[in-house]
This record gives sequence, C-alpha cells and structure tokens, in this order.
Amino acid sequence: LRDKASLDTSWPCHIFWPVMSYLSKISAAAQLVHEDEFRRMLEPGRKKMDKLIGRLPKGQESPFGDFPSDYTRPGDEQKRASALAVMGTASLSTPRTLEPLASARGKTTPRTARLTPREPQSARSTKLSPRSPQATPRGLESLGPPMAGAFKRRNIEPSEFRRFYDRNDLPIQIMHTGTQNRIAWKVDVEKLDYHHYLPIFFDGLREKEEPYRFFAVEGVYNLLEKGGSKILPVVPQLIIPIKKALNTRDGEVMVTTMKVLQTLVLSAEMVGEALVPYYRQILPVLNIFKSATKSTFDQMDYGQRKRMDLGALIDETLEILETHGGEDAFINIKYMIPTYESCVSV
Repeated sequence: LRDKASLDTSWPCHIFWPVMSYLSKISAAAQLVHEDEFRRMLEPGRKKMDKLIGRLPKGQESPFGDFPSDYTRPGDEQKRASALAVMGTASLSTPRTLEPLASARGKTTPRTARLTPREPQSARSTKLSPRSPQATPRGLESLGPPMAGAFKRRNIEPSEFRRFYDRNDLPIQIMHTGTQNRIAWKVDVEKLDYHHYLPIFFDGLREKEEPYRFFAVEGVYNLLEKGGSKILPVVPQLIIPIKKALNTRDGEVMVTTMKVLQTLVLSAEMVGEALVPYYRQILPVLNIFKSATKSTFDQMDYGQRKRMDLGALIDETLEILETHGGEDAFINIKYMIPTYESCVSV
C-alpha cells in the first residue's frame, strides 16, 4: 500500500482504520499538539510560568469574560482557609493589630519604626566598603553595557482570533478522529469571505495555547488550500499579522509562521511577487535569526523531519521567496539580508 487509492473499503474496521491512519499525513497543527505533549513531560509547568511572567496572554476568568475589579474571585476564600491551616493565626496579624501589643512591650513595629531618626540617604550612600566594586574605578569599568536582547522572546499579546473564537463568531468546530483532530467547517470554505476571515486566522498564528493555536494553524492551511484566486487580493492585509508573529521572536511561533509563509507563496500565482514590496516589514527578524542553525556535530538529528531548525527554515523560506518573487526579489532580499546568496543560476 502506497496511497489511499489502493485501500479497499470492504476491509474489516479493525484493519481499514489503522491502515488509513498510517497513510494519512499528520497536519502541522496536529504536530504542534504532539510536540506540546512531549515538552510537557520534559518541562512541566512551563506554560504556567510563561503566563505568570507575562509572556503568554491569560485566559478569561469565566465563560462570560473577566470579573469586575471589586469582585471577589472564586477560590479566594479557599486559598485564605488553606493559608490559615498552614500558617495558623499569624496570617490574620497586620501591622495595625500588632502596634498596640508592641507599644505595650516597648518594641518597635514597622509603623512606629518610621518615627525613629534615621541617617540621611546621602550620608549612607557615600559610605562604601573598600572591597565593594563601586569603590574602585576598575569595578566601574567591569560593569559594561547592558545586553541588547535581540534574541530575547517578546511578550505575546492576545490575538484577534482569540477574541472572535471566544465570541463564537467563527464557523468552525473540532472534529475528533483516531490519530489527529481536524476542523469541521460549518460553511463551505470556498464560500467564505477571505477579506474577513483569512487575516483573522493569520493573526492567530502567534497563539501558543489550545484550542486557539490548533484552529488558527489548521484553518490557515485549509483556507490556503482551497482559496485559489481569492488569496492574492488579501495579501496586503496579511502583512501585519505575519509581522506580529515574527516579532514575538519565539522559536516555535517563528517556525510555524515561516511554514505558513511558504505555503502562502506556493498557494496561488503572483502571490510571491505581491509580497516583494513588504519585505522591509517581514525580513528584518529573519536577518537576526538567519544563523540560528542547530549544530549537532557528529550526532544524528532524528527530529529533522519535523523541520523545526530555525536557521535552515529561514534559508528555505528565502529561497522560495526569491524563486517566486520575480526579477526584483533578490535585490530586495539582499538589501534586507546582506549575507543571503542567490539560489537562482544565471
């Protein structure tokens, strides 16, 4: 068996469906879900930590949106009860309640300590230890300039796709299958308004949470597959979502965006040439990460079939842009990425 055409529908179910799942290709969105499960085993709590430090947007507090600022959140009383059980009545004590007890015992509290005379700030700041690095000129020179942070991940803002999905304004729903999930469209994809829906799905490429990311990535591929001539007029509206996704400087988001960018160029005619005027918005981030190629030395990279190597994917994307971008593609790529060499033979 080499393809689905050689399948026989008269086979028993316990033979037909395993063979069908073996021959069906895993989509890019399903591959991201699998990678998330693998990383969850190695780095449990990674996404929760990213949410705490602000790298990922937080979800809504309820199906109807966030609670008001003066509203007690569900679970606050339970957290307070658990804190009392662990810390005892010490959690109930405040500086205001401790002040009468401390004054009776002759002790100072944080409230009464402010009334005590303190040394001026200017006098205390001038007293440096002889061993402190600020006391010698050599210590001041060793500080150096701060890091530029060109490769540092940026905080991901909530996308328009998340807002539309939470409002149930998108004609999509999940369809569970044996090996991977798919999108069940409530309307024929060919009948959709691409000027409205395609930029929304492209804006969801920077999402890293489910189900937003799966629906956005899978929806983009479905729309590009069946778009045809509807894709070319929408290209100017796709530049800002692509730029926002690349400017996150998150490796996973950048890989997904470049794979979609390659599919966009190959999806219809003249799309590659329509992207040439927008190279100044797309290519600066690729210039930064162009050399970010994984060095395996003499080891074997068994995950290369997933195409997750950032540097190699950038080179592949630039070659596709040059091949399908027309005569002015190379000079515009060379202007933004000086280290790029042409792949087209003269």
